[in-house]
Amino acid sequence: MPTVTLDALDLAALLCSKVCHDVISPVGAIVNGLEVLEEEKDESMRGFAQDLIKKSAKQASARLQFARLAFGAAGSAGAAIDTGDAEQVARGFIQDDRTSLSWDMPRVLLPKNRVKLLLNLLVLAGTTIPRGGSIAVKGTVDGERAEFRITTRGINPRIPPHVEALLAGEPESGTVDSHAVQPFYTGLIARAAGMKVSLVLEGEGVAIEALPTA
Repeated sequence: MPTVTLDALDLAALLCSKVCHDVISPVGAIVNGLEVLEEEKDESMRGFAQDLIKKSAKQASARLQFARLAFGAAGSAGAAIDTGDAEQVARGFIQDDRTSLSWDMPRVLLPKNRVKLLLNLLVLAGTTIPRGGSIAVKGTVDGERAEFRITTRGINPRIPPHVEALLAGEPESGTVDSHAVQPFYTGLIARAAGMKVSLVLEGEGVAIEALPTA
């Protein structure tokens, strides 16, 4: 199957749609909470609204910070990103009452495409355990060379349909929409970083590896 290429404008539009989709839910909750504060006199309801606003604002901020590193420019061409910063935004994005994250990687500066790849692999990791569970990141670094292994554990783990084809840039439909753009983009980043991604079912979870191609 031939590799699909996207016009730069189409790719940018699809990624913007994804970021908006990720952020619109907590932002909408903030708006709802503010409306309750304006209209409601009951103190218990006002307290609930304030808690909702705080929680949703924190969630929106975490998602935007994650998107800035995972999808944004994050500096000029050839820039490096601190893996400690990547860990911080990953924890804010992933950790909640359903999913935990463990991180085992030295704190170093890595070329931005390798860090962007790691963060996008974490998004894929979350889709393998739709009912929540645990995600473990292990990375080894030798200079600018890096290897990543992410393992997930949860109830009824799965490799989502079409993900591997999208990573290879070969969607079965021959097109990419806003729902498919994230794994497709992950494949683009992997190839730009000179790395190959594989997903394997392992017991009660999935193992995702990214290894240098040379």
